[in-house]
Amino acid sequence: MSNPSPRRAIDEATQFVQSSTGMTPQVGLVLGSGLMHLATLLTSKTSLPYAAIPHFPPSRVQGHEGTLHLGNLGSQPVACLAGRSHGYEGHTPERVVFGVRLLAKLGCEVIVLTNAAGAVVPHLAPGKLMLITDHLNLTGNNPLIGWYEQSPQFVDMSNAYDAELRNVAIDCASEAGIDLAQGVYAGLNGPSYETPAEIRMLAGLGASAVGMSTVYETIALRDLGVRVLAISCITNLGAGLAGAVLDHAHVQSVAHTANNQLESLIVKLLARVGVRT
Repeated sequence: MSNPSPRRAIDEATQFVQSSTGMTPQVGLVLGSGLMHLATLLTSKTSLPYAAIPHFPPSRVQGHEGTLHLGNLGSQPVACLAGRSHGYEGHTPERVVFGVRLLAKLGCEVIVLTNAAGAVVPHLAPGKLMLITDHLNLTGNNPLIGWYEQSPQFVDMSNAYDAELRNVAIDCASEAGIDLAQGVYAGLNGPSYETPAEIRMLAGLGASAVGMSTVYETIALRDLGVRVLAISCITNLGAGLAGAVLDHAHVQSVAHTANNQLESLIVKLLARVGVRT
């Protein structure tokens, strides 16, 4: 049997998930490296391993659980991807965004993306949270290429990271006493870390942090009209900056220590995003 079309694959995955749970999520969460603990806060939860969902690409990165959780965070119905797929695992951009397209198809109108990222500028210390205000897509690719077979869609990315949601996040951080930085995220392919010269280049381009995810997801979600908020956990300083440690185990460890702040921020945020700001 031939593989289904990408849209049919999303439809079949959606039908499977809907048959497994009676809830319709309004908000989606995507948890990055070392940030899986937030999924344990969901109540009335249904958990589906990615391997059980038709056509869902696997995540083989250490620290990515590989489970779709559906439940409530407070009073908010939430769909949570505990782990994501990456291009450096060999997935095409279209496959990388399968999970967030599924969240949108399930009914999520707002999606909060999280990631572990390296600092490009020295004032972003490991353990700090950074609200993404914009991104640089330096991967050389785009998940919308080939997605529209008849006529391409030219998607407006001027408000890629929803300004109203960012204002809510800033208010929530202030209420929680969280020092929330803001900056531009540079998305690269990986899996190698950046060289010192590349870090200097990224700083010159206006980036504050760099990582290997999030950008494709944001592009695909904006194409679908989904509002996006994204938060980076700064886990290390980039190559060439004093004190830089480039090691995945270290990344997971630092992200884990930042979980409490991130969870506090997202719980407050989700209590407010159900109402259009």
